Amino acid sequence: MLKRMLALFLLLAILVVLVPASPTWADGIIIPKPPPHLPQVWPELTIKYHRVQVAITDQVATTRVDQVFLNEADFPVEGTYIFPLPEEAAISRFDMWVDGQRLEGKVLDRDEARHIYEEIVRERKDPALLEYVGRDAFQARIFPIPPHGERRVQIEYQEVLPMDQGLVRYIYPLNTEKFSARPLEEVSVSVELESVAPLRAIYSPSHPVAVDREHDHYARIGYEARDVKPDTDFALYYSVAQEEVGLSLLSYKPPQGDGFFLLLVAPQVEVEAEEVIAKDVICVLDTSGSMQGQKLDQAKEALRFVLDHLNEGDRFSIVAFSTGVRAYASQLRPASEALEARKFVDRLEALGGTDIHRALLEALSRADPERPTILIFLTDGLPTEGVTEADAILRTVSDAAPDNVRIFPFGVGDDVNTLLLDRLAEAHRGATGYVRPGQAIDEEVSAFYAKVSTPLLADLELDFGPILVEDIYPYPLPDLFAGTQLVVVGRYRQGGTTEITLSGVVNGEPRRLTYEGIHFQQEGGEAFIARLWATRKIGHLLSQIRLRGESQELVDEVVALSIRYSIITPYTSFLVEEPEAALTQSGRREIVRKEAERLSMPAAVAGAEAVDRAQAQGALKVAEAPLAVREAEVRVVGDRAFMLRQGVWTDTTYDPSRMKPRRVGFGTEEYFQLLAQHPEWGRCFALGQRVIVVLEGQAYEVVEGRGDTIQISMATPIPPQPVEPTLVPSASDQPEPFSPWTSLLQLARCWLDALFRR
Repeated sequence: MLKRMLALFLLLAILVVLVPASPTWADGIIIPKPPPHLPQVWPELTIKYHRVQVAITDQVATTRVDQVFLNEADFPVEGTYIFPLPEEAAISRFDMWVDGQRLEGKVLDRDEARHIYEEIVRERKDPALLEYVGRDAFQARIFPIPPHGERRVQIEYQEVLPMDQGLVRYIYPLNTEKFSARPLEEVSVSVELESVAPLRAIYSPSHPVAVDREHDHYARIGYEARDVKPDTDFALYYSVAQEEVGLSLLSYKPPQGDGFFLLLVAPQVEVEAEEVIAKDVICVLDTSGSMQGQKLDQAKEALRFVLDHLNEGDRFSIVAFSTGVRAYASQLRPASEALEARKFVDRLEALGGTDIHRALLEALSRADPERPTILIFLTDGLPTEGVTEADAILRTVSDAAPDNVRIFPFGVGDDVNTLLLDRLAEAHRGATGYVRPGQAIDEEVSAFYAKVSTPLLADLELDFGPILVEDIYPYPLPDLFAGTQLVVVGRYRQGGTTEITLSGVVNGEPRRLTYEGIHFQQEGGEAFIARLWATRKIGHLLSQIRLRGESQELVDEVVALSIRYSIITPYTSFLVEEPEAALTQSGRREIVRKEAERLSMPAAVAGAEAVDRAQAQGALKVAEAPLAVREAEVRVVGDRAFMLRQGVWTDTTYDPSRMKPRRVGFGTEEYFQLLAQHPEWGRCFALGQRVIVVLEGQAYEVVEGRGDTIQISMATPIPPQPVEPTLVPSASDQPEPFSPWTSLLQLARCWLDALFRR
């Protein structure tokens, strides 16, 4: 008895800080019924808009959903509203209103919900709902929607978010593509994030979000789109840490093969003055004749921004070049002279040719090898004077540049040598920016400088202890700046718990940060990491081919990764153009041959097409989310890619030459029994009535009719007692104040009940 009481006490203590990890499924669906006079007609509803507001305070999330459903039919439509609940989440309240009136509903356990889904699939011959198999649900009947009328559905629910290895996860499904008759006019997700502990990483692998961080304890995150059919769940991760630099890890290990990891390194936003590292900033500005007019005006404004935002202790230099070189001073000057330097900038004029070689050497002669140095290089043209051969320029710059110099070239317009600029950035641990015609130079440069104005750690290195990792991107690691975050992906051999060491240099002195208890998954995890790694790997490979020339091995790897993970770019479009070939060994060999031939042809280094290519490949190399799939013939489920081949959604890992699929009849009892035994397979089967998928090393083919006889054992292990959602209806239509302790106590009560039952 004493041991049990101690265990209970420990469990209660743990529950205060830890919650079981679980995905959140919250997108409501109206399933319309056929009208009595047209029993074979299944009407479709259009989702007019979908707005989500989320308030997260110390791991407690309150989600408010506002949807309008539009009936475009000429007759009234009744329907059932189904809201798949978060799996094993601690929901403290669930309120629903339809057109301003509170609606009563009921909570279905996962078996009841599965039976409803199966019945709808049988009736409609549409497997789309199967991706929700294995989850509880809230069900309510929606009053008839009049012809061409609307119903506004509003929901509010609260949950305690799971934390794993210091990362808190919030997921909201926006996957309404299968349930809206046409694109939504508006989709928006707005998140207010507040934490007593300092916030570090804020990361979305699913959507391009804007993050406004007012201070270390509060942030606003927003996503908005119009005229879209959302097909990706909105995912948000954030970390909290007392350390100056927070480090968190997500990993994914498929049943066979290597694992994949994503590492988030995020320093504090607010930095005390004494913690700011003094740096040198060297601005190199092209003032050749082609810069005359608006280009030069904007470039001057960019230089003024840099001068105005120097930190105390910083030094600067300005080198203007055309046929010759004109410098503000012969040496680096203190930030206190910024006002005087503005006058020098005001007097600059656009005249003459473009001597890039001389300008860079002049600027580098001012570099101090003992201080962090940022060299901002703006040019709108090709080298036309002095040394004009790109390789010669790269060699002499490499000889002249100290290791502490980071070069950030900005190509203005399309008449720039993209190979020269990209290789300069690559060789000196910088990044290239391209300002296209019509874009503002000052906006691009000032946004960049705002991110790098406060360096914290240079020459970064990571040590993963006994965990063997490889294929890490970005490579080499960039420097770390206050208010930014570093997203690193890579592969690993075997999972386990380890200690990660982040080392670097601060003001010339080495510094080491150690993080203990970092766990790499032995199996399972976040499947999106594999596609994110593949996205960056392809970007790296394409960039190497462009900068250094084609090789058979690189092309072969690009083709294999593109097909395996459905990474489709303008330069890997063979996945859509030749789907039949992409799914056979001989076809893939032919694709590799064609691509190698195409990539071996000399490509232009300047011009709009060259800049397009440089930008696209650069974006892949630093992508923070897997590349989205927009082609109708391609679908992605977790880390699996499917291609529509002769009407069948075919897993790209399926090899017809050595795999014999088991045939499963769509809608048969065996079909549903298989899903009952493996609910996680529902997302693959939800693709359509004809699917070939490789699961646990066995290929399955969903076919019309009976299919093969498959022995299915239903003697599956009893899952852990789920945490049942607790619905607390409020006394009025207005939500009651919410306390995080309420959810924690309810969660603890469920666990204690389960413990005593065992």
